[in-house]
Amino acid sequence: MDLAERYGAMVMVDEAHATGVTGPNGAGVVAKLGLGDRVLVQMGTLGKALGAFGAYVAGSRELRELLINRSRSFIFSTSLPPAVLAMSIAAIDLSIREPQRRLALWHNCRVLREGLKKLDFSLGRSEGQILPLIIGDAEKCMDFSERLLGKGVFAQGIRPPTVPPGTSRLRITVMATHTHEHLHHALKAFEEVKNQLKMEDGG
Repeated sequence: MDLAERYGAMVMVDEAHATGVTGPNGAGVVAKLGLGDRVLVQMGTLGKALGAFGAYVAGSRELRELLINRSRSFIFSTSLPPAVLAMSIAAIDLSIREPQRRLALWHNCRVLREGLKKLDFSLGRSEGQILPLIIGDAEKCMDFSERLLGKGVFAQGIRPPTVPPGTSRLRITVMATHTHEHLHHALKAFEEVKNQLKMEDGG
């Protein structure tokens, strides 16, 4: 932020994976870092944690007027249905009133992250609720994903061109509603598939 302000740059933060789960009352990363008056544009989704659809842009009154009058994608689009907006507002209210849901999510993240690290998996530098389990080879990554699915665990394989070559990964999305049994089952499945592939590779 200091560099942006020094050189007159505009800062935009995508809160898609933070809305509803990060910061005070789930207000996002900008609120967590106390930068609300310094970030020019905050954008995010009404999907994911809020369970609706559509998106939002938050900023100053001047930014709002600029987007309303100059943003082609806004000008020529249809408004969200009132029911969806009501649902989004209700979800935000729920996020504020029931912080235990967020606490459960982050507890589950810690359990799964620590369990995967004990199994010697690499999770990169992620600190969020979506864990990137780095596999490397694209074919091996997709094979790993398919085998996990056969054991009742869905972890989407992500490969080039979505990620750089050699960094294919499994995208693990943790939920507040996952139970201890779910997490234990998932960790066991990861361990079993890892051992299967290691044996087949002659390791």
